[in-house]
Amino acid sequence: MLRRLVSRVFWASSRWRLVGEPAPTRPTVLIGAPHTSNWDFVIMLAIAWRLGIDVRWLGKKSLFTGWREPIMRRLGGIPVDRSDPSRVVDEVVQRVRAGEVFGLVVTPDGTRGTHEYWKSGFYRIARETGMPVTLGFVDRTTMTTGLGPTFELTGDVVADMDRIRAFYADKAGFRPDRRIEPRLHNEQSGGAAP
Repeated sequence: MLRRLVSRVFWASSRWRLVGEPAPTRPTVLIGAPHTSNWDFVIMLAIAWRLGIDVRWLGKKSLFTGWREPIMRRLGGIPVDRSDPSRVVDEVVQRVRAGEVFGLVVTPDGTRGTHEYWKSGFYRIARETGMPVTLGFVDRTTMTTGLGPTFELTGDVVADMDRIRAFYADKAGFRPDRRIEPRLHNEQSGGAAP
């Protein structure tokens, strides 16, 4: 109830407009891209709370220290040890297989540093759990944000990523200079699933 109220106030006072597809009807891997600013976190919560999506999100372990830990966990955070990213993928897969129901928000690109590729954890989680992928977005050029299509990944990495690239082709993010083209490193190896 409080989350819905907070989200209504946010959308009523924000310059951003919520547009796009309705909330998915089943648990999904929700991609948040282009992820170019920490403000994307606020937008993600506002979208989820407005649409009534119970979300979990992956965040670096340092966000979950001290007084921040209970807040971050209450907001749906799952800490990620970047020295062992495959462990968190396995943990999320186990949660879903154990019957936990949620939308998992993943930002496969990043806000800092120079990257050439998206991280492939979202792809592996979706394939191993049978969850579809929902394309969430932020577009500063139109001041719009929201959800795009929800679809099943096929296992053909190149074809799946072509579909994702087509959707994000005209989306700029908060900081357009930090946008990373949606591309996985293993697309170079002939399109086998990660």
